[in-house]
Amino acid sequence: MEAALDGAGSGKNKHGEEPEASEEAITFLSSIEPAELQRCVFAESLVTVSESGRDLGDLSVTVEFACRAQQPCVLLHAQSHGVTDGCPCGTAVTAYLSVELEVLEEDYHEYVKLEAHSVDKRCHMVQCDGQMVINMVTTVVEEKTKESISYPMSALRGLVTEGSSLLLMRLIALRKKVPENMTFVSLDRQLRINHSTFSELGVKQLEAGDETLEAFGVQRTVNSVEGSPATWQCYFLHDGRLASRVQLGSPVTTKLLQLPPKTEKEKIPLEWNEDMQTRSEFLDRKEELTADHASYLKEHPEVRDLLSDFMQFLLLRKPDDVFQSAREYFCSFASRRPPESNVKVPSS
Repeated sequence: MEAALDGAGSGKNKHGEEPEASEEAITFLSSIEPAELQRCVFAESLVTVSESGRDLGDLSVTVEFACRAQQPCVLLHAQSHGVTDGCPCGTAVTAYLSVELEVLEEDYHEYVKLEAHSVDKRCHMVQCDGQMVINMVTTVVEEKTKESISYPMSALRGLVTEGSSLLLMRLIALRKKVPENMTFVSLDRQLRINHSTFSELGVKQLEAGDETLEAFGVQRTVNSVEGSPATWQCYFLHDGRLASRVQLGSPVTTKLLQLPPKTEKEKIPLEWNEDMQTRSEFLDRKEELTADHASYLKEHPEVRDLLSDFMQFLLLRKPDDVFQSAREYFCSFASRRPPESNVKVPSS
């Protein structure tokens, strides 16, 4: 079964209005600095537990810098696996995002394996010629339903998807502040444009392993044209790591059980080649040393002869122990040293 959804006018919400992102949300996206994104580049793993504390699954999120179609971007990959009421379920999302979190391409996969009613949903969106082209395939048991829709990018200004929302909340947590009226646009399960909002939950104490840590809370709500809104409450540590995540109305919680081992802070190499002053000083010093070395070799031509003879000595004999052979070779020059008595010792 195939269905083509007409993007024109299909983004209107239940009030007949075209959903738009707030100026505060657009300003936030445009204010993202490369240094902030660098702090978001890490991998994390959490577990999903029931109300009784039983382990039900896991969640992993990885953010790294990448290149797509020769364009630098951010690559986010997240996946969760678990068991609900004895049935395997999970989600996976892979998103290529611009430095302002604009979605360049995203794959989303969701599945629930029921005994007689398994559901598998796959959605792919990609920017193409000023449009966001979206294809979704839903498989219920063995029946497939295909849907396609496209929106002009102008209608998706401030779009936040499942993939970009994970990175967006990391950035919000690092700033430890959610601006007022943080309203973005999103796509609901029917691929209709609607609003998603982010609000601040404040700070609370959470346990991770044997430690009690302070965590900053962010609430995300995704509205739907036809259904009820879905709300998640997430708490993050000071470094942007997710400590706790729960969907309101769900009996399970995803949380961090143990802090990752502390590692030595990575040293950032000096990009001297891009620093004009440092590069100029380096070149001046390089020329100075080159001239000094050439002058010394000109005054002592025996250096070149000595090194040439030693190399020939090694290549002819091919010794296994080069250091021992070097010791024996250069010991023969010890007899040419001036007697100790001829060495003048400066008077005190």
